[in-house]
Amino acid sequence: MFSRKTVFLIGCILVIAVNFTLLTASSRDALPKSVIERLAISMAAPFQMIFFTSVDFTEEVWKTYFSTVSAVKENAVLKEKLAMADNLKNRLRELELENKRLRKFIDFEAPGQEPLVAAKVIGRDPSPWFRTIMIGKGSRDGLAKGLPVLVSEGIVGQIVSVSEKYARVLLITDRNSAVDALVQDSRSRGIVKGDNTDRCFFKYALRKDPIEKGDIIVSSGLDQVFPKGLRIGKVVQGKKEKSRLFQIITVKTFVDFDKLEEVLVSLGRVAAPGRAGRDR
Repeated sequence: MFSRKTVFLIGCILVIAVNFTLLTASSRDALPKSVIERLAISMAAPFQMIFFTSVDFTEEVWKTYFSTVSAVKENAVLKEKLAMADNLKNRLRELELENKRLRKFIDFEAPGQEPLVAAKVIGRDPSPWFRTIMIGKGSRDGLAKGLPVLVSEGIVGQIVSVSEKYARVLLITDRNSAVDALVQDSRSRGIVKGDNTDRCFFKYALRKDPIEKGDIIVSSGLDQVFPKGLRIGKVVQGKKEKSRLFQIITVKTFVDFDKLEEVLVSLGRVAAPGRAGRDR
């Protein structure tokens, strides 16, 4: 005998056939009057419905697929445009910051109204034994060995070598650098020496001189390199020992050498040969 599944399947088919037969019988005006034709249509209708349903489903799948592909391409284009916009935004921000820094140069005037040349910092000495930077201006721009290098905050250093397009600057924090200086208020004299860190020492200040923490150190102009009155730094620590003739004074420079990006070179004076970095 037939299994339950077979009986159930035959029953479903009979129900569908009867429903289509009744449907076609109630629509005599719309369907052919021949019993055979009505029966044929009733039997074919389910297969047609399945066919057209499959076609509609396939068409919808294709539309969804192409829409997804189009969305993926559009997304890639939008990501590229967003990256370009972010890049442009960053460039504009850099230009804004550069403009802000250069405005300080416009307001800055070197003592004696000496002509100034602006230059970008293009390199730094990676060695821990030297504190120098490379700038993107050279002899064709009027630069020469011994010229002082400044920023609006104070003294940077002096040029120690020059090529046609580039120049090397010895920073005042280098142990080979020396700047004749004085305390702005008390006028006590000394020499600012570097120690290859971000600080300097105010050497040869007599123990009797009144030098306090917070005092401003400026260039004296007596070394014939740096114009008089340029800021160097402020005293952060002072020590007097009875056994020593000179005080031990630590100075923090006003210039943040780790953040230097542009500098000014004063063309007003050229140091004598061998003057750069000479200790006293």
